[in-house]
Amino acid sequence: MSANPGRQTAIQNITNRPPQDVSPTDFLGKIWAEDVFNLERMEWALSKNAFKAIKKTVQTGEPLDAATANVVAAAMKEWAVSKGAKFFSHIFYPMTNITAEKHDGFIVSDSEGRAITEFTGSLLIKGEPDGSSFPNGSLRMTNAARGYTAWDPTSPAYIMRTDNGATLMIPSVFMSWTGEALDKKIPLLRSNAAMDKAGRKVLELMGETDIAALNSSCGAEQEYFLLDAHFANSRPDLLLAGRTLFGAAPAKGQEFDDHYFGAIPARVQVFMQDFEDQLYKLGIPAKTHHNEVAPGQFEIAPYFEAANVAADHQQLMMTLMKATAKKHGFVCLLHEKPFAGVNGSGKHVNWSVGNATQGNLLDPGSTPHENLLFLLFCGAVIRGVHLYGPLLRAVIATASNDHRLGANEAPPAILSVYLGDQLEKVFTDIKEGNIHTGEAGGEMDLGLSQILTFERDPGDRNRTSPFAFTGNRFEFRAVGSSQSVSGPLVAMNTILADSLDWIAEKLEAELGAGKNQADAVVTVLRDLMNEHGNVVFGGDGYSAEWHREAVEERGLKNIPTTADALPALREDSVVQLFSSTGVLSPPELESRFEVYAEQYILSIEVEAKLVLDMARTLIYPAATTYLANLAGASQSLSGMGVEMDGTIMGAVAEQVNLLSSSIAGLAGAMEKEDFASTEEHMQFCAGDILPLMNEVRAAADALEGYVADELWPLPKYQEMLFIK
Repeated sequence: MSANPGRQTAIQNITNRPPQDVSPTDFLGKIWAEDVFNLERMEWALSKNAFKAIKKTVQTGEPLDAATANVVAAAMKEWAVSKGAKFFSHIFYPMTNITAEKHDGFIVSDSEGRAITEFTGSLLIKGEPDGSSFPNGSLRMTNAARGYTAWDPTSPAYIMRTDNGATLMIPSVFMSWTGEALDKKIPLLRSNAAMDKAGRKVLELMGETDIAALNSSCGAEQEYFLLDAHFANSRPDLLLAGRTLFGAAPAKGQEFDDHYFGAIPARVQVFMQDFEDQLYKLGIPAKTHHNEVAPGQFEIAPYFEAANVAADHQQLMMTLMKATAKKHGFVCLLHEKPFAGVNGSGKHVNWSVGNATQGNLLDPGSTPHENLLFLLFCGAVIRGVHLYGPLLRAVIATASNDHRLGANEAPPAILSVYLGDQLEKVFTDIKEGNIHTGEAGGEMDLGLSQILTFERDPGDRNRTSPFAFTGNRFEFRAVGSSQSVSGPLVAMNTILADSLDWIAEKLEAELGAGKNQADAVVTVLRDLMNEHGNVVFGGDGYSAEWHREAVEERGLKNIPTTADALPALREDSVVQLFSSTGVLSPPELESRFEVYAEQYILSIEVEAKLVLDMARTLIYPAATTYLANLAGASQSLSGMGVEMDGTIMGAVAEQVNLLSSSIAGLAGAMEKEDFASTEEHMQFCAGDILPLMNEVRAAADALEGYVADELWPLPKYQEMLFIK
């Protein structure tokens, strides 16, 4: 454990911080995508035939021949070297929610010992990291280590700049020598292909003839906390677990609602501008930033992109966010609940599907009741969420996200679909066998001449829904802030593909029976809503009434913890879903269960060890020192004829005893090693270890309210959240 510099030293260091050197930001048009080897740059660098081939690969997924790969590699190398790059890396995304890199030099020597640069098509296409040292869920044993990275040409290469120089980064997939997916990108690409195949069937049955490749899109709103590095470095829990395992609530938190969308602190604004300039250079369209609900919490939201590129950009954003925060003297916290009792952080994944010919297929336009294609694709989402709600809960299941889901700040652990009043009425009418004319939102007129009137949206928003329709897309609001978006995107694409296949089969039968198109659609959607309409809910998802109704009347599942959620990956229906769509084989799916279960168990065990360590070496000594001081003061005062009120001393003594006994209880539980199954081990962590950790914390947090300020060893919430 690193030495703890203490609260007072941290506060002094922050107070004495020199003025920040603010550099002007560059003009957007000058820096946009300047470090990206995108289609525009390839058109300039490649021959006409080579560019035509790579463009077709990027836009439609067509295979690229080896000769063209050689041409692209040569141009990519020349461009990267001109940018100062001496190394290249196949960057990939193992099952850890973070990125992985292996750097290789462009430089080789010739027969006379002279340095030359080399980068062939074969080097571009394939790399070879160790395949056993990443989480693989028993797909590969340690003695069978070979794994491959392979270039993904549909996601552009880019230059990553650090203080140590520039590196060409090549987005890649990661697979074992025997061909299993060891990463998050391969399933995402497969799920998009499955969704494209199923979607085309529906479009063809609806009379569409010119059908471009379908693609899902993603725009993920990223929430995060910024904490001064002096405070973070004084807290072992933040350094190793990413959240505070101890900390009493401050006198003032977020109850005044004065931080949300408030003025951004100057130091944070400088960080944001620096961070976003780097994003713009990498072609990442950062659209919005603002203060979030909790003090010290902020949000950045990029614009929509193709899901595969958006997933890569999300990973890059998290990497850059942490590095840039460090540069500005901050630590960026992406944990879903870094501060107990304070608003947590999510990553709202806005998701849609469309193509270049039919457009956004989840856009109802101005008349959703007349837009049959929209109704079919929206219905497919409803069916998918109802059938595979436990799967959607499983792909957002982490030890850290459990602290957030279900609280009155984030969507509950019951998967339901919010459609809005107008759209819900359309589907209710369909369920009853007909479609009526929908209502427009109406004009918003405030009666103020200086404020222009504008069209009101036809439906309100529902922040309590985990899966909400928001005008032309669905927003999966329960995704955790530290997660890769790939897992949720894979699940959404796959359940959509399954539902579109179901719709295509039903629609073909109705059309074959002689029904006209509108009547066939109504019949299919009526059946769909009769079977799956229970998942549609427009009320308060936080209410106890909804929890009762969802489970007891609608048959939905309330899945509160990761230990309860992850076994869904082993359910026969989920195994069949991924196998039939070709997204994940049964061994690949089983490997994900094993990896994520192990990560859950290890996360809680690390936190439990930290609780014991910090309680024994920091909090207990401070508390007993203060108790001894009180006893000494009482004795001294008594000698002077002054009787000290023993209330505080008694309260401190009581909490010290509770702290000591709770430490012993947690330590004893941590000695258990024999578990019949992974599921039993997870349930032990959720049902035994976490409550015992909370008992230690309760005593420690109570002591924080008594122990003399100069003796308390850890930075407090009031300091960490409000000093910037």
